Amino acid sequence: MRTDSPRTPSPQGPRKASPRSIVIWTLVALVSAAGWSVLALSRGEEVSAAWMVAAALGSYAIAYRFYSKFIAHNVLKVDRTRATPAERLNNGIDFHPTDRRVLLGHHFAAIAGAGPLVGPVLAAQMGYLPGTIWIIVGVIFAGAVQDMVVLFFSTRRDGRSLGQMAREEIGPFGGAAALIAAFAIMIILLGVLALVIVNALAQSPWGTFSIAMTVPIALLMGFYLRVLRPGRVSEVSLIGVALLLFALVAGRWVAESSWADTFTLAPSTLVIWLVAYGFIASILPVWMLLAPRDYLSTFMKIGTIVLLALGVVITLPTLKMDPVTDFASQGDGPVFAGSLFPFVFITIACGALSGFHALISSGTTPKMIQKETQIRMIGYGSMLMESSVAIMALVAASIIDPGLYFAMNAPAGVIGDTVQNASQVVGSWGYQISPEELAAAAKNVEETSLLSRTGGAPTLAIGVSEIFSDVTGGSLRAFWYHFAIMFEALFILTALDAGTRVGRFMLQDTLGNIYKPFKNVSWKPGLVITSGIVCGLWGYFLWVGVHEPLGGINQLFPIFGISNQLLAAVALAVCTTLLVKSGRLKWAWITGIPLVWDATVTLTASWQKVFSSDPRVGFFKQRSVYQDGIDRNELIAPAKNMDDMHTVVTNSTVDGVLTAALALLIVIVIADATRVCIRHVRRPALSTLSEAPYVESQIVAPAGLIPTKEEKEEIRDAVGAEPGGQSG
Repeated sequence: MRTDSPRTPSPQGPRKASPRSIVIWTLVALVSAAGWSVLALSRGEEVSAAWMVAAALGSYAIAYRFYSKFIAHNVLKVDRTRATPAERLNNGIDFHPTDRRVLLGHHFAAIAGAGPLVGPVLAAQMGYLPGTIWIIVGVIFAGAVQDMVVLFFSTRRDGRSLGQMAREEIGPFGGAAALIAAFAIMIILLGVLALVIVNALAQSPWGTFSIAMTVPIALLMGFYLRVLRPGRVSEVSLIGVALLLFALVAGRWVAESSWADTFTLAPSTLVIWLVAYGFIASILPVWMLLAPRDYLSTFMKIGTIVLLALGVVITLPTLKMDPVTDFASQGDGPVFAGSLFPFVFITIACGALSGFHALISSGTTPKMIQKETQIRMIGYGSMLMESSVAIMALVAASIIDPGLYFAMNAPAGVIGDTVQNASQVVGSWGYQISPEELAAAAKNVEETSLLSRTGGAPTLAIGVSEIFSDVTGGSLRAFWYHFAIMFEALFILTALDAGTRVGRFMLQDTLGNIYKPFKNVSWKPGLVITSGIVCGLWGYFLWVGVHEPLGGINQLFPIFGISNQLLAAVALAVCTTLLVKSGRLKWAWITGIPLVWDATVTLTASWQKVFSSDPRVGFFKQRSVYQDGIDRNELIAPAKNMDDMHTVVTNSTVDGVLTAALALLIVIVIADATRVCIRHVRRPALSTLSEAPYVESQIVAPAGLIPTKEEKEEIRDAVGAEPGGQSG
């Protein structure tokens, strides 16, 4: 039996800490501890949002420096001498050795979709403290670990998809369940991401123009790096950022010019453009559009988040939301129903742990990574970056007036459609805000109304405008609000194009078990056929959802969070199985403990969504209530007519059945993985691994963003080698 043990250990072994290093990390720990202490112990005092930022950044730094390094070098034992699939199978389409800086941008942009932006905003209903704890602790011990370990094992297996790894390592039964669950969940996630983009860009010429311009800019960057000036990442970065900033500024000019109508698109038109873009991005060589576009958008994403953090430090806004609200225990919140456990963990999703990330880590990224030693930075580091986005989203939701927060996020059927009704209803929950204050908040951002602007994105935009306008002396509030809306659309679009390509990989791996040519993911007939199927599936649900408020992807939206977390359970089960089978049994707890927690949370949530007697929580109970309403010829909100009543009944039935089916598939995967692990412990000789053979790497490239002294010397020694060895 082959093992995953490397031929040559990484040279970056344990080193004795210098006094300077000890002092620096002690200070980081003290600042982080101070932040946590203030957040946890404050009782009624005003708390600055800066303490939340301090607690998060300090924890991230310590986790990356120590925990991720321990996993990479002591558990996974990444091997700098081993060639990756990008080097061995380089074909310029899907397999392509990509500079670590560009790949970091691609990976981060691909995993950072709607979840870290809107999930924490919605979870603020429970108070800022539960969300803060889960986002930070969850990412350190679960989310970032999952992403890094999946990326490692997929890289060792020629970039195999998560479902295919499950089939090869767990077995055909559990593997088939994983393949079906992963692909079905992927289509749901892509449809939801696309719907958020459509809602953000519809009737927005500024956002549509700016985002459209990122496509030709990315093509220019791709050809610049591939043809004109290979390896000149710094040059192309400066060019790309300059053009991106120009596109952002020009977007507002366009919105105020005679061209505005050209870029003011209806939702149905946006659906067609999105499906066409997803298809093209999925079949073009990865270096041409996907990687440079994601890298380009990362500058805007990270730049905005860094500026937000600086804005918090400069303006020191206070957290106006309660640390823990009454809704956390009562479970009757207007934003979403259900108690703190398990639903706050389901709602936050991507900021702490996301199954979608495992699909990227076993999709595009393992086919592009230059060295195994870069897995730590790209897998663990990118997830910490996304978690910081979630923290800033939670900050933005928590610094605005709680009355405004609930008026924006409660449905119209609960608070009514006038500021007077909304003020009264929100006041009954214990959060006072006058009708005049609600009207003024909308006027300040040049909106007619902010009532029931559900989904999280508008609330985040309000928080962002609060912080940035305070930095600019209280001015430009409307500008920053609309900038944030456009920023969110760009943020999410990069997850859609990469996700479509990953969906294509998953379908090709699955069909490859039936017809072998599909196993070659760069086989042109296969990639065109599967890309068309994937785009057609999520495009269909999106099209129906845009035209029917209660249909299409809207029908599946309620199971978005649970589906994502169930997929994480599949990824963690595969990781734990591979750790056991590859001789790392003593380290299986690293993914095993997060697996137990995630399975407990998601299966509990699934059970409640299927069987709860509360119609706001349980799908089948909701179906029963609306069916009784139909029998009595009575309308129940949000239905506006009897056709809507029948649609709600159908949706509740579909959501309940799908939730139960997906939960059952995940139970099968976990049970089969447990069986395989027990069998390996008892009779290891029966186990086999599908790891690719060792091939020595000829690429010389640093492990992190900044080369070490030893890596610089190694690069200088490789000046006369292949172009791939000239990365610096």
